[in-house]
Order: sequence, then C-alpha cells, then structure tokens
Amino acid sequence: MGAVSRPRARGAAEALLDYNAVHLGRPTPQDPPLMLGCELPMGTCPDMCPAAERAQRERERRLHRLEVVPGCRQDPPRADPQRAVKEYSRPAAGKPRPPPSQLRPPSVLLATVRYLAGEVAESADAARAEVASFVADRLRAVRLDLALQGAGDAEAAVVLEAALATLLAVVARLGPDAARGPADPVLLQAQVQEGFGSLRRCYARGAGPHPRQPAFQGLFLLYNLEMGSRMLPLEFLGSSDPPAPPSQVAGCLPSCPVNCLFLSTLLLRRRHSSVEALREVLQLPAALRTCPPLRKALAVDAAFREGNAARLFRLLQTLPYLASCAVQCHVGHARREALARLARAFSTPKGQTLPLGFMVNLLALDGLREARDLCQAHGLPLDGEERVVFLRGRYVEEGLPPAGTCKVLVESKLRGRTLEEVVMAEEEDEGADRPGSPA
Repeated sequence: MGAVSRPRARGAAEALLDYNAVHLGRPTPQDPPLMLGCELPMGTCPDMCPAAERAQRERERRLHRLEVVPGCRQDPPRADPQRAVKEYSRPAAGKPRPPPSQLRPPSVLLATVRYLAGEVAESADAARAEVASFVADRLRAVRLDLALQGAGDAEAAVVLEAALATLLAVVARLGPDAARGPADPVLLQAQVQEGFGSLRRCYARGAGPHPRQPAFQGLFLLYNLEMGSRMLPLEFLGSSDPPAPPSQVAGCLPSCPVNCLFLSTLLLRRRHSSVEALREVLQLPAALRTCPPLRKALAVDAAFREGNAARLFRLLQTLPYLASCAVQCHVGHARREALARLARAFSTPKGQTLPLGFMVNLLALDGLREARDLCQAHGLPLDGEERVVFLRGRYVEEGLPPAGTCKVLVESKLRGRTLEEVVMAEEEDEGADRPGSPA
C-alpha cells in the first residue's frame, strides 16, 4: 500500500506520545512539570475562543460548521463568538508561549466544557462521529490551556473531571460504524487515556480534597479492564484471539514506521495494562478504596477477570451512567466469553436448545432481536424466534465481537437527565462515604 498522508502520520505520532505519557510515564507538552522553574501566568481570555484565533480561522476557512453563525451564507462563513471553541494546537520547539490574553482561565474552561457537553454533544444536526472528533479536539485544547497557566490543583481537577466525563460520554455514543466516519478510534482512545493521565497526575500532587476522586479512579479501572486489542479498529487486528502479532499488524498498515511502532507498542503492552491499572488503584489510600464507586469498580474488575458472567452483568446493570460509558468498550468481549462458555457447556452432536430470554437476562441484552443477532454472529442456529440451538462444532469467532446497542447497560442510566447535568454532577448519589482528604 502507498505511504500515508502527512496529517495521518502526524496524528499517529501524537497518539504515540500521548500513550507513552499515560503508560510509560514520559512527559508530553501538556504536562505542567515541564514548566517548573517558570512563573506561570493566569489566563485572561473571556471567550471560549480568543478573538484573534476566530478571525484567523475565519480568514483561512478553518471554522468547523458547528462554529459558524447559524444560517450564514456569507463567503467565507462568519464565526459565531457564542459557538466557536478554541482548537488544539500542539506546542512546537522554539514557539513562544501564548500570552495570558490567549489563555482561558479555569472558570471559562469549565464553561467551555459545559457548552460542549450541553450543546455540541447533544447536537441533532451532526453525526456522532463528527461530534466526537470535534469535542475531543476542543477538550484537548482545554487541557493544554490549563497546563500552560498557574491554576490551583483543586480548580484544575474540576475542569479535568468535567472534560474527561464529556469525552467518555461522546466516545461511548459512537456506533459500530464510527471507524468509517471522521472520528479516528485509535486517537480517540488515546485522548481518553491522556485525560485520565492528566487528571490522575493532578490528584497525585496531593492538594485537595477532590470530592469526585473516588468516582474517577473507579472510571480509570473500569476503562482499563482489558484495554489492549479493543483500542484498535478491526482492520488493524485480523481475526485471531489473542490478536495478531505486531509483524502481522504492520503488514496490513500503510508503510509508516510511526504507525507500526505505535500499534506494536499497544499490542506488546496488552497483557499488562489492566494489571497495571489494578495495581495503581490498589495502591491508593484506604480511605479512597473503601468509597462505594471504587468498591464497585473493584468488584466489576474481579468478576471480569474470573469470567463470572452472571455476577459481572448484574454489577454492570447497577453502575451509574459515566461508569457504564467507561466499561462499554468491554461489554462485547464479555458477552462473547460468556457465549463461548455456554457453547462448551451445552453443545451436543444432536443439538440442545436454550431460551433466548435466558440469554437476554444473563447478558443484559436489549431484547430478543439482539440475542438472535449475537448467536447468529457466532454461527449458532436458531429454533424459531425464541430459542438457540447449541450444536457441537458450530460456534465460531470471527473478528471483534458485535458492539451491541447497550441501551439497557448505558443509555437507560441517564434517567431523563441531560449529559450536561451528568457531567457536572455525576455520582452525587454515591458520595456519602467520600473521604474529606484522600492525601
């Protein structure tokens, strides 16, 4: 295959840097420690996007359609100051630090996250993949603005928590066909990990209290139950389980050393990521580990590792919305593992039937139709509309497991609330046992 375009190669390089920062402890340009020895300014920009950037992107025709004045037919389109959001621009060597007038203070950054969660993420006139790509880029700019100024850890944590919650929600809302849209699944997953890294470093600096820390430490564990192969789109993996070796993966990619190095790094770390996440959570202070959100996350992790599908899906149905968003990427794999165990237990040469309703209840599926689709995707024949037949030798696994709609496990958890309400006040019903200071 031909060489990849320059923008794609640059995106993969940035994703590798972000992944190294989160999992290998290497700094990125967004890490405040790089600024040690310098007195950081406080931002003074009152808008979601500085006026100078709005004017420049308007001249260069780089405004996103979600940022232009509604109904504007002007050429070039005019930026709407109430909708334009500062885009991410990676700091470059030798480039001067932006002046305070180009940096948004924490209060404006929090208002920006609120706008992205309440207006953009709920937009009905844009595809979910387009929304996810736009929101991820703007939230990355939020984290960078925060790192370039001298904000306190407490107010920084509030912004980072809201930004991460928004990103988790928009990524979870992507459908199974998102890989063919404008959202890059690999880079989106890297952005989520970068968000966790920034927030957990903020927590680790010791200033607090951070009332939502137990919930977000739990989200970190849930998101990293088994991260490795499910960070990658299907075309990068082949159909083997465990996934194809790095040499095989590299062979199906464009001839880009950065792509090959990035994906090989992810695959080589597959078997260690969930163990590392669990180890880091278990090293937290006891006052944090005993909080309800972390206790439940640890219980989910244990059920997932043990392959106890009945207990796992009972626990998943009790998780609040954000935790359900964090764990959603593992649901398909857990259902496949449970179905494989059922096939080994029930398959006979003549076939043995099982009610699909049993599987709906066991695996928290969204109804009989999804149960039928799951069985047929794994080669199991049906007996009518409500029973599956387990025939020896018929069960197969091809590619990644079906994503599923997850209405029961995720969407139903909103319970009439908007995403903005969830992002700004998630887990309030589980805060009774929060520690006063986790340090």
